[in-house]
Amino acid sequence: MVKKILVCILIILLTMNLTACGESKVSRYESEFLVLFNTVTKIVAYTESKEEFTKHSEFIYNNLETYHELYDIYNDYEGVNNLKTINDHAGLEPVKVDKKIIDLLLFAKNEYKKTDGKVNIAFGSVLRIWHEYRTAGTDDPENAKLPPMEELEKAKLHTDIEKVIIDEAQSTVFLEDPDMALDVGAIGKGFAVEQVAQMAIEQGFTSGLISVGGNIRAIGNKGQDKESWNVGIQNPDKDSEEPILKIMNLTDKSLVTSGDYERYYTVDGVNYHHIIDPKTLLPSEYFTAVTIICKDSGEADALSTAVFNMPLDEGIALIDSLPDTEALWILNNGEIKYSAHFEELIKP
Repeated sequence: MVKKILVCILIILLTMNLTACGESKVSRYESEFLVLFNTVTKIVAYTESKEEFTKHSEFIYNNLETYHELYDIYNDYEGVNNLKTINDHAGLEPVKVDKKIIDLLLFAKNEYKKTDGKVNIAFGSVLRIWHEYRTAGTDDPENAKLPPMEELEKAKLHTDIEKVIIDEAQSTVFLEDPDMALDVGAIGKGFAVEQVAQMAIEQGFTSGLISVGGNIRAIGNKGQDKESWNVGIQNPDKDSEEPILKIMNLTDKSLVTSGDYERYYTVDGVNYHHIIDPKTLLPSEYFTAVTIICKDSGEADALSTAVFNMPLDEGIALIDSLPDTEALWILNNGEIKYSAHFEELIKP
């Protein structure tokens, strides 16, 4: 019922008609949804008709919804074995799952190695504690508290990613440690966006943007003139008169930002955000925000969290070692640092 209602209230905005001599007219359309991955999903595209756009938009929505259900760690869905199912069976038995979960976990294990453990999907036992205290502190600010370090350190003992056992042949996942929990918040949305983008391209989606909670994937160029997509990076300084820090030119690339200014709660006048440093078990203190640009949205999502949890020199070394990957760092004093070729993507 929820899906049907969302499709019915799909917002389609015709904003521009473009025609070139001898070419078909294309128009810009936009749709927005409010449920997937508990955030705002937006689809923008240039197509020859409203019907064509609606077809692509519904295809993207339906497939993102599938990933949303599979990667959910909080809710059950009838007939679906998802990440919550795996967590619920930790230490008990393997769970047979959809290949989309297997693919995500294999990708995540590779990212864990690439980032020297800075992004770890097996960190759920620690993140669950922070989630509970953040939720309680948000609901009752006057009594907001920090998790006891002793409780966090005890939970850290159950974050060994090697105990996530994947059997590709049987399509099963087993958490050997009964106190372990998966949490793909640092990687799941981006991975899902990339997979659905590839599926949409195969279906003929050639000019569009898919944005899920700020995980942005640009497909092709925009409009009749085949210009790059313009994607803004939010200014973390909410008091600034300039809400957009930089506007980037993107073609077949992804942009993901991790920051300390959206999801946080306040204890004794201090804000505590949601990106937890796996070494200190506390909110990372290196930066205000990190933006990653590369082709793959899953890679960008993972790197934005990993680099947020690294000292600047370590993050620069990692980004410089990766082909076609750029980054922007906003330091706590407001200073901005760029990777070698990031500024080449900024709109003049």
